[in-house]
Amino acid sequence: MGVGAFAHSTGQILKDAGASVSTYLTRSYAHYPPSLVGPVYRPEQFSSPSELVRKHTVGLVVPMSIDWAQAPWAEELLALGVPILCPVGDGIKIERDRDFAGRLCQEFKIPFPQAHVARNRLEAEAILERHSQPFVLKNPFCSPTSPIHTILCETSADTRSWLKQVDYAEGVFMQEYLGRCEAGHIALVSAGEVYSVVTNQEYKRAYAGNLGIVAGAPLGGLVEKDPEDKYGLARELLYPLRPWFRQVKYHGPIQVTAVRRGGKWHVIEYNIRIGVTSGAMLLRLLSDPVGVLLRTGRDQPLDLQFVDGLQFGCSLTLAGYGYPYVQIRGPQLPVDVIDPIDCDLWWNEVSRDADGQLRSTGHRIADVVAFGKTLETAIGKAYANIRKIRSLGSYYRPDIGQSLWPPGNP
Repeated sequence: MGVGAFAHSTGQILKDAGASVSTYLTRSYAHYPPSLVGPVYRPEQFSSPSELVRKHTVGLVVPMSIDWAQAPWAEELLALGVPILCPVGDGIKIERDRDFAGRLCQEFKIPFPQAHVARNRLEAEAILERHSQPFVLKNPFCSPTSPIHTILCETSADTRSWLKQVDYAEGVFMQEYLGRCEAGHIALVSAGEVYSVVTNQEYKRAYAGNLGIVAGAPLGGLVEKDPEDKYGLARELLYPLRPWFRQVKYHGPIQVTAVRRGGKWHVIEYNIRIGVTSGAMLLRLLSDPVGVLLRTGRDQPLDLQFVDGLQFGCSLTLAGYGYPYVQIRGPQLPVDVIDPIDCDLWWNEVSRDADGQLRSTGHRIADVVAFGKTLETAIGKAYANIRKIRSLGSYYRPDIGQSLWPPGNP
């Protein structure tokens, strides 16, 4: 369930591994890429994916967003008993409800930044008066349609300025800013156990040097195969949650994003999906991605096996005209691949016109993903390939891997 590069990459990788794949389109754009992999279905055709699950005897549903759980057809889908690569019930709250995640960390003695929820500007400014420090501003409830998307303030004056402008329709979650030494770790939880897969880094700011605004989706990312949890992120931030995972019968992906400060990792947030940026890399590293995801969806024990010779992955996003300022819109510009691509290329907001010309239809054109035994090999191959794609006004960050890596570095 999804669109764009997420649906294109997930569908193609699982198809390459022997699955039959189709896509239920959950948003109004980026429909062309998943059509390259298999049948696509619009909500106008099928008001609920349950109809498709019954018709095609679907064995696994892989959602792009947590919003499926609030859809009017969610209960009907759950009643069919089809495995879903996402926790259900109370398990969803670890991503959906930011204050709940903070309280969960407190219960299990996991470091979490000081955080507050304010209902309006007066309450938010009063919190800032009591705690004169920078805050990261987020919506209290995580959703792609949230009134507030992450605003990272590095001084209390930055915070004060933004508090005058944010949309308080659902309130505001104010999380203490801990600095730039950020990293992530993605694991699979199944049969009550935590199985580490990769440590990852997302480059969320719009421009080289980690400058510009935090974009709506990352401009690039790295993963390192890490079943042994060499940086300690799972050990410190996921393993303590095993009693809760078992209590709520959690099974599915879990990604923790954290900042290292004072020699300790502190949770910034948890996510319950494989991710738009890292998911395509994680799946390619597994030697049997279909089997692993099916067993996770069925809450069965896992035995993770990886592709020999692949240790690192690098993802680069080709951003289109006007990004990350999505209110700026250009025409549907030609997109040309001027030389053969020899790594993964996942299309995003593009389509083909009547003449067969590929054209941009939005602000994010494609993701280019490459792998290697070394980080340098993966990065080098990704950059060699992204230079083969041309579209007027497009750009990509030329510095992925030059900061924020190894994990814990600024």
